[in-house]
Amino acid sequence: MTTFDELQDLDREAIIGTYARLPAWFVRGEGARLWDHEGAEYLDFLTGISVSSVGHCHPKVVEAIREQAGTLIHTSNLFYTEPMVRLAQRLRANSLGGRVFFTNSGAEAVEAALKLARRAKRGGDIVVVHGGFHGRTYGALSATPQESKQEPFAPLVPGFTAVPPTVDAVNHAVTENTAAVLVEPIQGESGVHPIPVEVLRAAREACDVHGAALIFDEIQTGLARTGALWAWHDLGVEPDAMTTAKALGGGLPIGALVTNGGFEEVFQAGDHGSTFAGGPVPCAAALAVLDIVEDPALHERVKALGARLKAGLETLPRVTTVRQRGLMVGFDVEAVKAPDVVRNALVEQRLVANATGPSTIRLLPPLIVGEQEIDSALDRLAAVLT
Repeated sequence: MTTFDELQDLDREAIIGTYARLPAWFVRGEGARLWDHEGAEYLDFLTGISVSSVGHCHPKVVEAIREQAGTLIHTSNLFYTEPMVRLAQRLRANSLGGRVFFTNSGAEAVEAALKLARRAKRGGDIVVVHGGFHGRTYGALSATPQESKQEPFAPLVPGFTAVPPTVDAVNHAVTENTAAVLVEPIQGESGVHPIPVEVLRAAREACDVHGAALIFDEIQTGLARTGALWAWHDLGVEPDAMTTAKALGGGLPIGALVTNGGFEEVFQAGDHGSTFAGGPVPCAAALAVLDIVEDPALHERVKALGARLKAGLETLPRVTTVRQRGLMVGFDVEAVKAPDVVRNALVEQRLVANATGPSTIRLLPPLIVGEQEIDSALDRLAAVLT
């Protein structure tokens, strides 16, 4: 039987070292819990970075995957499959009403959105917001104005303008030469920073005036994570297109670009494509996920549990600012390093979280988490922060 030390040695030997892995070897998951190779139980408040939002191995998702995998796994996009078409219909109906382009990931959905914007307005610039994160492929990376991520891979794709999240900055940046404004309603990877609604409104108005597309990156915020099916549902600002991924497949890789009616015919046959995207198995899983996350009762529960988590965090030692929308939570700590807190929480308290910066910790518990699990997570954090 392989030991943990042997597995780590094999990892170092065989896998390119782009990830700073934490010391855990998980072999099973159920609901809000994970189990390691020795049988130790962990409380998961990261859920694969907001991927397993309906919990690990949700029975409805597992059954959908099992049934579809036993029937048809892949055909390519040269043919029709029912799960793909049904999922597209569900996504357009519960969001922008246009059409859908399927991808395998969030970064790919962003790439599709960027191409859509430049297909609609040839040569136009893309306005993005400081602190945003949209992915690591070249277009998505070029839309991610973080020097530490961009500098090693320069030169990047040209035509991106980064601005601070202020009304004046957006109004100044958006011109007749702008193809799109791309923004996360709530910046996730930077530590859960909501963009002020007045800035989103200004972007909407500026795009309308100058004929640009407003694109919301809902890859982390979508699918009830904030207590609404899409974050923009609670903001009163509707985009022309949006990206989704992460939680969509219940753990399987799938993403999508969704447009409104005004942009649904921009792409023409041959403009874009993907071999695996929209496959029957991830689409079947996504349909099961939507059955769960479209429930308004779940949305209210997410808001209540998020408020409970925020209130508890604000009482903990060393915790300063807490930022929260539904069960998307970031908080800052003082007099201690966030990566150390996360590692100690994992090793000493068996709580899974992550650090998005030297002083910032992010929590993304599953939407099916219970009150007792919220309270247990707070107790475990208190133990490592005291």
